[in-house]
Amino acid sequence: MQNTEQKNKYSRARDRVDTLKKFYAKIMSGLLAIGITGGINYYLNEWEYPWFLWVVFGVSIGIFFRAIKIFNLNPFMGKDWEKRKIQEFIKKDENQETWK
Repeated sequence: MQNTEQKNKYSRARDRVDTLKKFYAKIMSGLLAIGITGGINYYLNEWEYPWFLWVVFGVSIGIFFRAIKIFNLNPFMGKDWEKRKIQEFIKKDENQETWK
């Protein structure tokens, strides 16, 4: 029993590490894309119109939402919310007379 529990804990921890590794790789690739588009923007028009900031905006939004998902930062529907709703539905089902 303990052996399978330890394997499950290890598996969950390994999955979490893999998820974090992918997240950090996405950040690095986003920074690389921003650097490349910034360089292209400077080469083409020497900051007359900094259009690469649209890329910064898009990459930032993507990283922001991915971080919310990975680090469970959602204040509206987190784990506590799920538990409360499950308990609410269980109580509601117990109080109703479905079989009359």
